[in-house]
Amino acid sequence: MLRVLLLTLSVVAIAHAELCKPDAQNAFKVRLSIKTALGDNAYAWDANEEYLFKAMVAFAMRRYSSKSTTQISNVLLCNVTDRVSFWFVVTDSSKNVTTVPGSEVEAAIRLNRNRINSAFLLSDKTLQFLKITSTLSPPVEPSTPVWLIVFGVVLCLIVAGIVFLVVAGIQQRKKRNKESTERENLEEKGEETVTVENGIPCEALDLKAGHINGVFAADDERFTSL
Repeated sequence: MLRVLLLTLSVVAIAHAELCKPDAQNAFKVRLSIKTALGDNAYAWDANEEYLFKAMVAFAMRRYSSKSTTQISNVLLCNVTDRVSFWFVVTDSSKNVTTVPGSEVEAAIRLNRNRINSAFLLSDKTLQFLKITSTLSPPVEPSTPVWLIVFGVVLCLIVAGIVFLVVAGIQQRKKRNKESTERENLEEKGEETVTVENGIPCEALDLKAGHINGVFAADDERFTSL
């Protein structure tokens, strides 16, 4: 009985070794940059971290398909390096000697990528599934609604237009008042230099210089001196 059990375990181990190897069918390579991401707070990659990774992949597979019965033992790791890179496959829980199609594994990883990254305190750039494209981060929604921003811009434009019209009106009114004042000053100066008597404009009399009456000047010329 013991021999049968040992033989069975050895066969399973050989089968798993054939399933999980570099560039094997449905296998994915993972590379982690823990030191780059966390610096002095970087943790060591050990058997516990490997167990957590298997658990997260099993979680992703179960969440991807509600009928999935994937267990942690169905996730196989191989070719683990000190620089923290390795390959993994997910075996079929019903047969345990075949792997789950890579398309299903990829879909499950993409669906739960943020949860996996959070478990290891990493991001898409520091936790890389080399054959699986990075998921797009959800768009950042502004804290202020877009319609409120548009309303504020329109309101500012309206207020600026009203202020411009008010200032332009005040300046135009000042200009008209100034022109009116200048016109009145010119009219006052004109009235001082020219007087009108009996409807006939006459020049103002200069009392200092005097003024010669033309009638008396003509009479003086008619009389000659003795």
